[in-house]
Amino acid sequence: MPKRLGNKLGNVAYRHAFEAKEGTVNNPLNLPLARSAVDRDYLQRKNPDLFDDLWANELTRVLPMHQGKILLRQSNHHNVPQLKLFEVQAVSSATLRVYLGISTEASGAEPAGTPIVLAVLSESAANQLEPDDSAWISLRRNGAGLSDRDAGLYAQALSIANWHESHGRCSKCGTPTVVIDGGWVRTCSADEKEFYPRTDPAIIAAITDDQDRILLGSQGIWEENRWSVLAGFVEPGESLAAAVEREIFEEAGVRVSDVEYLASQSWPFPYSLMVGFTARVRGEQELVPDLLEIEKLRWFSRDEIAAEVQNILLPGKLSIARALIENWFGGELVSASELKG
Repeated sequence: MPKRLGNKLGNVAYRHAFEAKEGTVNNPLNLPLARSAVDRDYLQRKNPDLFDDLWANELTRVLPMHQGKILLRQSNHHNVPQLKLFEVQAVSSATLRVYLGISTEASGAEPAGTPIVLAVLSESAANQLEPDDSAWISLRRNGAGLSDRDAGLYAQALSIANWHESHGRCSKCGTPTVVIDGGWVRTCSADEKEFYPRTDPAIIAAITDDQDRILLGSQGIWEENRWSVLAGFVEPGESLAAAVEREIFEEAGVRVSDVEYLASQSWPFPYSLMVGFTARVRGEQELVPDLLEIEKLRWFSRDEIAAEVQNILLPGKLSIARALIENWFGGELVSASELKG
């Protein structure tokens, strides 16, 4: 008898679903890509027969991906877009398979306890599955409207797929690497050195002054009148709080204090983790843009944001940047880009 992963772990899946409902305190800003309803089931990754077992399980579903894009099924009666998952026999070949885990909530036709596998497809395999290029959609465009399960699945799948794409060879000797452990490890075929997925941490901060105005910056390569909070990658040997202090000084020329963690979410472009903070600029400090990344800086009051929001371009709703701005503002904003449709 083949192993029935979905049945065997069904009780675990339902238990995790309950815990996820109670755990929303871990996502205080309701960030789109901090949601999840998947038990990653990491203990199964070492199973040498994992994919044979999964393919023998009629509950298993496959999430196909092509060039970072996925397919959506027709909207359900709640008008919430859903990832289109397939039975294993519908996806004949894949350039990469990754075991994503077991769903902890029902979604559409898939019950809680559904094992889900990412399948990265070649051009020909993608065309065979869905020849209409416009049917394949991106996370940036559609991620904010997905369910908890689907948002978490897409972010997880895209991050790991992007990591695999850039780690096909050993960083030590250049020998091609081989995928093992359900898609979560690559090993050098020459010396068996193992490589694990990496996440690049970046800080992003809502900076306010003594008048509780928020500091926004505009990059020279952006569209006119596009503004966002400041952000940057964490450097080696640096704490997250120190990265906030350094990045804000480098990009804006001001010293911050009262650095406090607020929230974080995955940002799989290609495989980052955005860590959100608040911080304060005390006293009168001159804003000095670095002119390398940031071309313009400006303090915005809530009244100014409210008056100008339909004429300025804010970060998209998928981003933590947008959530930080709206958290400071105290409510939802609709910017010029969203009015354009």
